[in-house]
Amino acid sequence: MNALFEDEPPARPVWLMTLADLALLLVGFFVFLQANQMDGKAFAASLRAGFGAAETEAAMPVEMALVGGFAPGSAVPGDSTAARDWAYAAAGDPRTRLKITGEVDGSSQDVDPATGSGAILAADRARAVATLLVASGVSPARIQIATATGQRRAVLTLGFEGDRQ
Repeated sequence: MNALFEDEPPARPVWLMTLADLALLLVGFFVFLQANQMDGKAFAASLRAGFGAAETEAAMPVEMALVGGFAPGSAVPGDSTAARDWAYAAAGDPRTRLKITGEVDGSSQDVDPATGSGAILAADRARAVATLLVASGVSPARIQIATATGQRRAVLTLGFEGDRQ
């Protein structure tokens, strides 16, 4: 018989690996039980304390502004000066990101005239508002565009992105 193909005994007994898996599942189960008995803030505080991390300040509140006045099937916004001024002031903090969500009302009249798509019209509304913001001095790299169904409007939300490295 060739010595290269001989069976080698396992490095650890098989039952030991099964026992380790069972112990890990039990630990996870008890952590899950403990987490369900606490509220979210208390659980986060206990995790921070367990790892020796300091308590942090409350997160920056998320703000929003609306641009309305869109006619059915149109991506031309109504009066957006208040939202534009708000977005320009909010974009002054380099740790924030502006998200523009273009919305359609879901009716058969509120669709893109060329394609008949509500999603394309919602994206066009968000891009129209983004163009106004870029023209007022907001960096395009700080703007994110999304679409939704709800009303004929564009929703601008301010989110905290954190310090960039």
